[in-house]
Amino acid sequence: MEEMLKNEAQVEKTRYSDEELAEFKAIILEKLEAAKAEYKTLRENVSRSSSNDIEDTSPSFKTVEDDGANQLSKEEASQLAQRQYKFIQNLEAALVRIENKTYGVCRVTGKLIPKERLRLVPHATLTVEAKEMMSKGK
Repeated sequence: MEEMLKNEAQVEKTRYSDEELAEFKAIILEKLEAAKAEYKTLRENVSRSSSNDIEDTSPSFKTVEDDGANQLSKEEASQLAQRQYKFIQNLEAALVRIENKTYGVCRVTGKLIPKERLRLVPHATLTVEAKEMMSKGK
């Protein structure tokens, strides 16, 4: 029995425990809720700036620069919304990996992604080393 425990300790861990996965799931759900709220706000800003409300018909002294600034901020809000939507998709994919018990495993090396990295970037699918290897290969 003692020998068996010693051998288990020497074997590198290949996945996170159910308790660890539950911790990550809580982090992801919290980030997901915040991300969805931010996405909704960004989408509202984009649709509000494209609607013809009373501001468009009221007499004003708008200059071409003002219109350009409005357009830029609408484009920026749209880009931010797209980025936020992708972030939401990545978080939802991470939840699926938790359910499959494959969460936290690097898709290149097969090693566990360190907990510290997953707490900061809960949708990470690569270890820092794998990410660096991939960027050098490009």
